[in-house]
Amino acid sequence: MTNTATKTAIITGASGGIGRAVAKRLASDGFAIAVHYAGNPSRAEEVVAELKSAGAKAIAVKADVANAAEVENLFKQSTDAFGHIDVVVHAAGIMPLFPIASGDVDSFDKVISTNLRGTFLVMAQSAQHLSSGGRIIVFSSSVVAKSFPNYGAYIASKAGVEGLVHVLANELRGRSVTVNAVAPGPVSTELFLNGKTEAQIKELSKLAPLERLGQPDDIAGVVSFLAGPDGAWVNSQVLRANGGFA
Repeated sequence: MTNTATKTAIITGASGGIGRAVAKRLASDGFAIAVHYAGNPSRAEEVVAELKSAGAKAIAVKADVANAAEVENLFKQSTDAFGHIDVVVHAAGIMPLFPIASGDVDSFDKVISTNLRGTFLVMAQSAQHLSSGGRIIVFSSSVVAKSFPNYGAYIASKAGVEGLVHVLANELRGRSVTVNAVAPGPVSTELFLNGKTEAQIKELSKLAPLERLGQPDDIAGVVSFLAGPDGAWVNSQVLRANGGFA
């Protein structure tokens, strides 16, 4: 990548998994990084230290993405630290699995609050802060196309995210700000592996024609493309980075 030496990015969920890989990749692309985290400051500071040791500028900022005031503060702290924001990557999310028939409204509300309301709030702040050339990149999931049992709340939240992407892209008409989603298939992260047996993981890894789980770096490369100069003409799209999973 070129001409990104002074650019800055907020990456939510950057203390682990895909978010951490994205933080490392964009830092190597020349971005200063605001490492967002929700509840584990030590892991976030590890990422910041790693980025700084590689020569990048980085800060850690805590926020509950479902809390409007805290999301606003995330953007304020990032702007105060770096002067401006060029790219926002919203990778934070949760994935508790439970059947619809359970009627578990509390779990449903938590998934919708974190994954859908959180995306709405991050998008809203992004739309307010990004100037011409800005990039908004959020996360959906390729499981939307699969309708697996127990994924109802998660799929509902991510289907909503995809709807928001297309609407915000239209709302930002004329501002030269792109809005896209990345929809990974199964990726080898703590979020995905948690609660699954070895047999389940092996079965899921075989679903894509490439017959492996995705790796965080696979997804980070897609985000790097969207955030960089070669992604400038991609807008209002959902990129299903999944090895052919769906």
